[in-house]
Amino acid sequence: MNSKIKRIATILFTVLAAGMTIFSGIMKLTASPEMVATLNKMGVAPYVTLLGMMEIVFALLYLYPKTMKLGFILLSCYFAGALATELSHGTPFNAVLPMVLIWISAFLRDQTIFLPSGKLV
Repeated sequence: MNSKIKRIATILFTVLAAGMTIFSGIMKLTASPEMVATLNKMGVAPYVTLLGMMEIVFALLYLYPKTMKLGFILLSCYFAGALATELSHGTPFNAVLPMVLIWISAFLRDQTIFLPSGKLV
């Protein structure tokens, strides 16, 4: 892949992934009625502020190059838990898209997260 195209794709996927996560965190911190109603159905409405702060902090860790791997792990765990909660309550899978974007952007930013040598086979 051309390095310029790869760089643009990396920036695009990273901004989308982190932007969606930060926006979701802000919606939780402002106690958006739709967000609170959805979280109330799942029984986690009392933790809306904590969940919002976690999303924002994890996304910021992911954006900063030196803590990107830690942010990746924390975001992956956060969205995996969100997906498990959505599965158990029969709600739409809202956590899948940000998780996929995070994994794609992480692979584009640093392949050693998935492959020890960092090179595709």
